[in-house]
Amino acid sequence: MTPGAAPEPRRACCAPDRPADGPRRPGGAAGPGDRTAPAPPTPRGGWRELPGGAFLMGCDDPPYPADGEGPAREVTVAPLRLAATAVTAAEFADFAAATGHRTDAESFGWSFVFGGFLPDGFPPTRAAAAAPWWRQVYGADWRHPEGPQSDLDGREDHPVVHVSHNDALAYCTWAGTRLPTEAEWEYGARGGLSGAPYPWGEERDPSGTYRMNVWRGSFPDRNTADDGYAGTCPVDAFPPNGYGLFNMTGNVWEWTAGALGPGPGSGSEPGSGSEPGSGPGPGSGSRVLRGGSHLCHESYCLRYRTSARMANTPDSSSGNTGFRVAL
Repeated sequence: MTPGAAPEPRRACCAPDRPADGPRRPGGAAGPGDRTAPAPPTPRGGWRELPGGAFLMGCDDPPYPADGEGPAREVTVAPLRLAATAVTAAEFADFAAATGHRTDAESFGWSFVFGGFLPDGFPPTRAAAAAPWWRQVYGADWRHPEGPQSDLDGREDHPVVHVSHNDALAYCTWAGTRLPTEAEWEYGARGGLSGAPYPWGEERDPSGTYRMNVWRGSFPDRNTADDGYAGTCPVDAFPPNGYGLFNMTGNVWEWTAGALGPGPGSGSEPGSGSEPGSGPGPGSGSRVLRGGSHLCHESYCLRYRTSARMANTPDSSSGNTGFRVAL
């Protein structure tokens, strides 16, 4: 680590890893909490019934070969239910109130915030060496997305952010749900289309319309917010795909049950060792995120596509990382 700079994350431009030797405030690690809900709470946008079956996963000509998107291959998933939207801040607040759960960001005392969202005069912060737009902000957590001076007022229906894979699993334990595997997530994101890079088809902005929340302008200095949002947006802000699922690309990266591997679906297909309940537990190897976020821009991070993937350590958190649940 360079003195005075936060450690260089694996994919710093997207969502940075928390350093293994990072300080942790007194109080211990985040725990799973007690299951107090008598039955799985219905997600804000309801459930969508996915029929399952074979589909073409990954792509043959990925812009970032090292990410492991390719080659495209046929994968079969069983029928499942997937939440129509990502978990909202309000839903996560219900979970935290019911269980007393303390997130990894709260336990560590800090999380990564995009520097452009910090107000003028904000106290000096450390930057990720490879991506200085990521700032280590003390007091940033799911209740305070841009640091202690911020709150959730007006953003209750936005996706919860600054949640780690550990936190997502804890929520699932309480809610009686689980995280989708990589294959299930991509199957849902494609909405019944085959080989399309976006949940609605081949074009990012069909007929000049905006279908997702991503960075518009010149990254990282100017975001025109032409799609209506400079930061996160409500979980159902754009039209759903063919399966009735909202914001499967853009807005926030979504944790999956998949472990980091060399190819599409690695660590997330039947028999791979990361089916629900069988994969590495909290604190072990990196876990896969899907979908891209509002900070993705074609000039450096063309990962707001149905087959795109990245991974972070299970205790990592940032202002563009959330999750949705499955049954």
